Amino acid sequence: MNLSKVFLYTLLLTTFTINAIAQTSGNKKCNVLAYYTGDTAEIDKYNVAGLTHIIFSFTHLQGNNLHVDKAKDTATIQKLVSLKKKYPHLKIIFSMGGWGGCKECSAVFNTEAGRKEFAASSKQLLQYFDADGLDLDWEYPTIAGFPGHQFLPEDKHNFTMLIQELRKAFGTRYELSFAAGGFTDYILHSVEWDHIMPLLDRVNLMTYDLVHGFSTTSGHSTPLFSTPQQRESGDNAVRMLDSMHVPLNKLVLGAAFYARIFQVQDSLNNGLYRPCKFLRGVNYKDFDTQILNDTNYHYHWDSVAHAPYFFNNKEDVLVTFDDKKIGSRKNAICN
Repeated sequence: MNLSKVFLYTLLLTTFTINAIAQTSGNKKCNVLAYYTGDTAEIDKYNVAGLTHIIFSFTHLQGNNLHVDKAKDTATIQKLVSLKKKYPHLKIIFSMGGWGGCKECSAVFNTEAGRKEFAASSKQLLQYFDADGLDLDWEYPTIAGFPGHQFLPEDKHNFTMLIQELRKAFGTRYELSFAAGGFTDYILHSVEWDHIMPLLDRVNLMTYDLVHGFSTTSGHSTPLFSTPQQRESGDNAVRMLDSMHVPLNKLVLGAAFYARIFQVQDSLNNGLYRPCKFLRGVNYKDFDTQILNDTNYHYHWDSVAHAPYFFNNKEDVLVTFDDKKIGSRKNAICN
């Protein structure tokens, strides 16, 4: 398997966007997807002509039903849907959940009634807004995710039955996808890939936060390739899924539009693969003021991982992120 046959990287939108992802299907035009968490005004600042999908983030559960949380979200969804008049190719998708946003998922989807009611309400909401599909972001079935959220062994098969119920409700009218952890534990244990893939339009791989806020050893947050010190990478996720016969043309590679910043123990290896403590995240829009304008931060490129990073050797601070260089490399993959 060659990663270059699968993915591209993309651009993106809003100051609040979580990630950007894209998919290629053989000789067909690449799908370019963007998660959007901005408001009605923010979207007008961006050229969305090159996007095929905008994924509104986030909707949540209310009881057993898919729910838009507030009037501001309703207005944002309506604004996004209105873009389809100018861009007829554009699809608007609802994301359900997100990090910390799926507390009741395990319990609700553990019952047949919960799954049926959720599927019916999802279809109704898509019809009401004239939207085009649903992206499930349950973090995570079967394995530990957001602290304090329930996870059960039964989640794995319950997720399959949820996908089946949603596809039954949607038919071919609406798209169905889910955000999948791009790391080994998720890939091996969270979902039944062979049962769900025939029912899905795509899988949005979260190939970022591979080193994250709970990590105690530093590394790259969103590397394209593995290194001897760090297995988790976009390439590793794809190779694992390919070995499980997951269709490559349904896989979507994720990219972070923020940095992860770590205090590391010392300056060895420019801060990589060292004992660490997570400090904070920085949005891409704030790089100039918080990173680039500080002369103590020095840019580095890992030619093995294909990943950029900054290191402040005065304060032993590591910054891991995606930038335009890796964006160009990933973009070239599809083209």
